[in-house]
Amino acid sequence: MGSGSSLVCNISLNTKLTAEQREKYQNTKEIQHLLSEAKTIAIVGLSTESTKASNMVGSYLIERGFTVIPVHPKAESVLGQKAYKTLAEIPVPVDIVDVFRPSEEIAGIVDQAIAIGAKAIWTQLRIINFEAAEKAIDAGLVAVIDKCIKMEHGRFGGMLHWAGMNTEVISARRRKVLN
Repeated sequence: MGSGSSLVCNISLNTKLTAEQREKYQNTKEIQHLLSEAKTIAIVGLSTESTKASNMVGSYLIERGFTVIPVHPKAESVLGQKAYKTLAEIPVPVDIVDVFRPSEEIAGIVDQAIAIGAKAIWTQLRIINFEAAEKAIDAGLVAVIDKCIKMEHGRFGGMLHWAGMNTEVISARRRKVLN
């Protein structure tokens, strides 16, 4: 996954972000770096229902070797992992805070992510709050907006190619699978 080993394009899909916003909040190199370095991902809004996207993403991340910490106000555990009501209750360092909550809740979640020393805040598809993202960036966090962490991990790890998807990653080299 080293730089220069492939030509990587930014996939715009159906994003509402402008090209400038995509460069800032969906930066391919930052995303690759985050996914290759992260070990612990707290998922705010990780559902107990197996049919929900957050549950599928959490399950995928666990299968890929990440430590996933559910943040859920009522659940004792999700996907076999102890759940916490807030980010502040998590007793270990968190690399990425992945968010499956409405845009209007992001500012408070960013405050918690800053307080616990997280390295990044990541909001899933269609979850956009630029003010909160700027606050995170100002505090030294990386902010990823309107991207699915599972899709990005699969795209850069090579797994989406196996399913025949065009990931806009062009390379003649066999890619090292992430985690």
